[in-house]
Amino acid sequence: MKNYLAHFLLCICIVLGVVFPTGLSAQEIKVFSVQDFDLNGPVKSCLVATDYGKEEYDFNEDGLLTKAVTRYSDTDYDITIYKLDGSELLEKRLENYRDGVFVKNTSIANLYELDTTDGKKITEKIISYNKEFLDQYEYSYGEEGKLSTIKRTNDSGIDETALKYEVYKGELTKTYYLNDIIFKSIRTSKIKGKDNTIHKLILTKEFLEGLPQKAVEQTYDSNNRLVSEKKFIYNDGQKTFIPTESIIYSYNDKGMLTSLKTIKGKSVTVQEFIYQYDSHDSGNWIKQIITPDNTYKTRKIKYYEKEPLQEVKS
Repeated sequence: MKNYLAHFLLCICIVLGVVFPTGLSAQEIKVFSVQDFDLNGPVKSCLVATDYGKEEYDFNEDGLLTKAVTRYSDTDYDITIYKLDGSELLEKRLENYRDGVFVKNTSIANLYELDTTDGKKITEKIISYNKEFLDQYEYSYGEEGKLSTIKRTNDSGIDETALKYEVYKGELTKTYYLNDIIFKSIRTSKIKGKDNTIHKLILTKEFLEGLPQKAVEQTYDSNNRLVSEKKFIYNDGQKTFIPTESIIYSYNDKGMLTSLKTIKGKSVTVQEFIYQYDSHDSGNWIKQIITPDNTYKTRKIKYYEKEPLQEVKS
């Protein structure tokens, strides 16, 4: 498992139908793939049994997510449908059902339009199923296809997020400004790990009204697996970031998360993950047991079948 916490947050986003920001801080457009769900190979669908209900995911033959269903009960569920053109997102529709009845006033549609007449620009319109306008985002891309600005328009007015990219001594820093006020920065650098391989270090800082608030430092190994995470809060008195929590991730030879060690002050907690795998060549897990909680999650996975090779007659 590449990142247990990221996977958890991803599931929350899909449950709520959120791929884009609901607040003022904007993010890039995201198309999900099998890798985002710790899946490998030609997965057609995956049914996950969780404590709160069931999650169902459907993928196309390119491994991209086309449908997600969260079932709280037989009659209460949310469906998110992704309409794609290749790897480009055309529509995302969140449909809510309660007591088996479609709830129109809480269901929304995200519609996307690509314009390449003067550079690349994607316009996202968010409307309710009652045809009420909720939000509009304009994503503009600059050189090398990098996102440069995000303009949000709604009944409250217009907000613009600008992204600035800087390279210094081999470190790339991406900084987000909301209406010219910094609210996030992401610095990516490379370091040498204990095994003499090159690791990636990502430091993300968050700001409120231009003032530093918190930060997280993530280290990825040469296989792009998250191996450690340090969280910080900003101390106004000391004018610096103070560490609050450290998390260490360990993996097995399949790249799956086997332990999660959390250090907070003098408190140390360890979670261990045990897996049962299916018989498919892709080697996906179908049961995950977490100790010492003794909670578990099960998955039923269907694959696209390989077409039999045609026999060539001489």
